[in-house]
Amino acid sequence: MLPIDLITALPEIFLAVAATTLLMVGVFSGRGALRIVLIGAVIVLALTMALIIAGPAGGSEAFGGLFRREAYSDFMKVLVLLGAGLTMVMSLHFLEREEMARFEFPVLMLFATLGMMIMISAGDLLSLYMGLELQSLSLYVVAAFRRDELRSSEAGLKYFVLGALSSGMLLYGCSLIYGFTGTTSFAGLATVLGAGEGTASIGLIVGMVFLTAGLAFKVSAVPFHMWTPDVYEGAPTPVTAFFATAPKVAALALFMRVMMGPFGDLVAQWQQIIVFISIASMVLGALAAIAQTNIKRLMAYSSIGHVGFALVGLAAGTEEGVRGVAIYLAIYVFMNVGTFACILSMRQDGRMVEGIADLKGLGRTDPLMAAALAIFMFSMAGIPPLAGFFGKLFVFMAAIDAGLYSLAVIGVLASVVGAFYYIRIVKLIYFDDPEEAFDRPIAREVGVILLGSSLIILCFWALPGTIIDGATAAAASLAGS
Repeated sequence: MLPIDLITALPEIFLAVAATTLLMVGVFSGRGALRIVLIGAVIVLALTMALIIAGPAGGSEAFGGLFRREAYSDFMKVLVLLGAGLTMVMSLHFLEREEMARFEFPVLMLFATLGMMIMISAGDLLSLYMGLELQSLSLYVVAAFRRDELRSSEAGLKYFVLGALSSGMLLYGCSLIYGFTGTTSFAGLATVLGAGEGTASIGLIVGMVFLTAGLAFKVSAVPFHMWTPDVYEGAPTPVTAFFATAPKVAALALFMRVMMGPFGDLVAQWQQIIVFISIASMVLGALAAIAQTNIKRLMAYSSIGHVGFALVGLAAGTEEGVRGVAIYLAIYVFMNVGTFACILSMRQDGRMVEGIADLKGLGRTDPLMAAALAIFMFSMAGIPPLAGFFGKLFVFMAAIDAGLYSLAVIGVLASVVGAFYYIRIVKLIYFDDPEEAFDRPIAREVGVILLGSSLIILCFWALPGTIIDGATAAAASLAGS
């Protein structure tokens, strides 16, 4: 029998050992090791997901409360692993074509994913920081992975400098929280703050503000979003796809765990902060994307807007709000993976193109890809009966049930404004004259991901049970922990 600590953290331990093993395989295989290591990495992610799904029922703690596992962490980890695995599968042909075939890429992605899983299961401010930095250090490198291109190096440097600043803010907040409570454990913080019956000292509130600022940077919420457009545009497209899915889910999952767990009794103190950054993110995401001509920059502002919508559920401060965010994130992963599968297929004469104008007439030159992209754009705009509509419906209903009527109304208005730039892409696809057609055929695995994602978004209304039931159980376990 394995000790309970090892059983609780078995998926993370397996992922860490497997990532190190694949690193050694790459080192000793020499040139041409990318395909072997990348396929191995995808298999490792699938096995890690199987370990999570097959794990023991109920919640448990490990390493003296530093690490927690329950239905909430399992649900979020599955989303992270799905996002990481699908973006890795999409990246293979891109890396080989663009002469970036280095085995370190999938290994760094695995270590970033390991950091995300530790973040999601953090039960202490120390394990929170350890997971956050393991993720961040790996992402700094993959953002600048294309060393011979100025934009990629610039993206990595900007992300590193601003990420280091946010980490400093987060650590300062953690030190203040420890200083005014005498503990870094989430359970200990909940006990101390619960004894105060919803009141807190000024020093503790200041620490909570710094902690919130550091976490808001990781989810790229306004006003800590400044790195997002430049990094999304400059990083290699598979890296941008990864940034837009797995790290976003992990950071939002951590955000909810911190706010709803140790600080759950201080909703009145932090709710106004979350409401502000939610409104600011929704409004900026809706307005700033209108003027964009590069589709990766447009997706950056789109992701900022989507973070704002997700934070509506967190602002509610209720179990229904957590459920709404969990459903939103599940849908968000498939929408973004599908959209970036389309972006990865935008090639003309063997070179990548990123201009929105390059999509003109796609409905005539490639009807299937055009239909898939239209589905994703309508879903992101929140048009019923596509999945994106239900994601927004659940978070807005949670806000209304919590009495946050103004926030829900602003969210709906921001969604209407944001629909303009999504529908503009559909207009370019179907109503403008085609220019140069994209290279054909697209990679088989990208086509499969494109088809699968579009079917999930299109048919969500018919079979929503799996995601909704999983999100409901996740929210209940977080509220009860």
